[in-house]
Amino acid sequence: MAPWTFFTLSLAGLLLTLNAYLAQRRTGPVVIISFMLGWLVSELPLHILFVQVAITLYCLLDGGLAHPQGFWALGLSILSWIGLLGLVSYSRKAAPILEASLSAGLGPDYQEKIAPDLKEKLERATPPPGLALNPFKLHRPDVIRHENIAYLPGGGKRNELDVYTPCAGVEGAPVLLQIHGGGWTIGNKHEQALPLMNHMAAQGWVCVAANYRLSPKNTFPDHLVDVKRAIGWIREKIADYGGNPDFIAVTGGSAGGHLTAMVALTANDPEYQPGFEEVDTQVQAAVPFYGVYDFANAFHLHPSDSIRGWVGKSVLKKDPKTELEDFRRASPLHRIAPEAPPFFIIHGSNDSLACVEEARHFAQSLTRVSDQPVAYGELPGTQHAFEVFHSIRSSAAVVAASRFLAWSLSREKAKKSPEN
Repeated sequence: MAPWTFFTLSLAGLLLTLNAYLAQRRTGPVVIISFMLGWLVSELPLHILFVQVAITLYCLLDGGLAHPQGFWALGLSILSWIGLLGLVSYSRKAAPILEASLSAGLGPDYQEKIAPDLKEKLERATPPPGLALNPFKLHRPDVIRHENIAYLPGGGKRNELDVYTPCAGVEGAPVLLQIHGGGWTIGNKHEQALPLMNHMAAQGWVCVAANYRLSPKNTFPDHLVDVKRAIGWIREKIADYGGNPDFIAVTGGSAGGHLTAMVALTANDPEYQPGFEEVDTQVQAAVPFYGVYDFANAFHLHPSDSIRGWVGKSVLKKDPKTELEDFRRASPLHRIAPEAPPFFIIHGSNDSLACVEEARHFAQSLTRVSDQPVAYGELPGTQHAFEVFHSIRSSAAVVAASRFLAWSLSREKAKKSPEN
């Protein structure tokens, strides 16, 4: 083995581990690279540890300690392994942190208010298959996906949705609408939140994942209009798949988190329902993950102001210097109202792409104004898109979201009970 090969590989491994702790949050190419590498290492530290140990053993067997550099390389590898084990510890903090956030937002006795039948389903929910060894094994054998259903005739692939239902069938089930992310410019309905949707469908929910028109070809609020059209389809058609249109919760990550919050905060607003103003687009609960909440950056919380320029150029197609009010109107932070539904806002402290300070501010502002409970869970050492595949942290988030949704559903059922 070349004298410096072992050292170079070990140094690269340590830098990968350090990046997971010290994520870059300024805009530009470095941020994208930091996110991509940090995302995988943060969520799969044991898998990365296995790979690094295997590489080190190979180097040692190939004479890696025959040169002084090899001893330095081994030391760097050990430091990286210690760091990776620390990331495992970070991941295991997610479950108690999210549970504490639910107790703080909904009340310490919130689990006691979950209906017995829903609580039983939560308690006997099985772990997702492939969690330990294959985090990308996302399909569940007890869930079926009905694909590529048009919710807007003639709208093409960007106006199609998928429906996830239990294989055994269901009737009168609550509905969860998932909105994919991708910076309002990319993304697809079958790529994100699969752990959550499959988990909820296995518990007897009907889950819907919808595409929507993308920028720069299309301009906001086209994205929001399409999501509301998908809600209209749910109102009209979801009973055919066993769903109950009287309870619709909405979730999504990143750009989908932004649209989740906008859907929840602009119910029945005719501005965003052109030609279908009479459709009820109110939702009963919202769970935005790592969303963007203020295009206007009104409180100067973004690490850089370039996101506002990019959104203005590609998504809104407006100039923030002269049309800042349009940026505010497109931002959940500036659409908060007392009639907002219950919210469970989840964000990572190391998010390179969506500002955690903004998520905190949104949660605090919503808590002050909303008549309904608001829970905010901030996860330490957590990158963007952390719940896209199975991991210790994503599983904790799925369990916490399912508890929030069960609580929200139980609350709605209690309101409609003859006793009340």
